Amino acid sequence: MIDADRSTPADRSMIARLAAHISHANDADPTARTAPARAAANEKFVKQAREMHPDASDERIAQVAEHLRKAHFIRLGRASGAARRAKAKTAKAPAA
Repeated sequence: MIDADRSTPADRSMIARLAAHISHANDADPTARTAPARAAANEKFVKQAREMHPDASDERIAQVAEHLRKAHFIRLGRASGAARRAKAKTAKAPAA
């Protein structure tokens, strides 16, 4: 047994990754495992689309929701890139 109080953050990370791989290896249908989370995430965009266009058809709501989803992930990508650039900049900065 591993003593969680004495393990390092790197140890805990490795233990968690190991557990996740074992858990996923035991799944007969990995897509079904994550379906509820994907549906909940998509519903967030559908709800937002319905608020923006209350009189729109279901087809139009689906289109708007897809655009909102893509915009969301583009924003995440931009933020991630900015964070990586900032981290790289501070790593290259000379020590004072």
